[in-house]
Amino acid sequence: MFKARKSWREKLEKTEGLPKIVDIPKKMEEKLGKGKMLIPKPLDVDALICEIKRGKLVTQEQIRDKLAKDFKVNVTCPITTGIFIRIAAETAEEDLRKGKKQITPYWRVIKGDGSLNEKFPGGVKAQASRLKEEGHRIQPSKGKKPPQVKDFAKYLQRL
Repeated sequence: MFKARKSWREKLEKTEGLPKIVDIPKKMEEKLGKGKMLIPKPLDVDALICEIKRGKLVTQEQIRDKLAKDFKVNVTCPITTGIFIRIAAETAEEDLRKGKKQITPYWRVIKGDGSLNEKFPGGVKAQASRLKEEGHRIQPSKGKKPPQVKDFAKYLQRL
């Protein structure tokens, strides 16, 4: 028998052993430094995304910095945070398909350089469309670099 695949909502609500504070792994010390690292739970990431107001933006780095500050650690794991942002996005789309009207505004999360996230549902095209609906202008991709929000720094919300 095959085990049924977990829904995105089940993945978002998974909390076993999380949040967890660990020493920054040796292989990550060069980039992140020494100290303590938070591995958040997906719902912590989702809750921060839900705070982003219409017309505003937040970078993935801002989310990690806010979680690190809240948990009084040096850094938040960039890998798990990225995965949990994606889970929040997929859960939002799953909720929308089930008829929910209010969903997590994941499309307001951008990369540190203002670029859009190719891994979001519908890719950069769908994210760009939603951001345009909120008044943002999108600069086309340059080479391998994904499209970016024009003047994104003006729209960053403080977490």
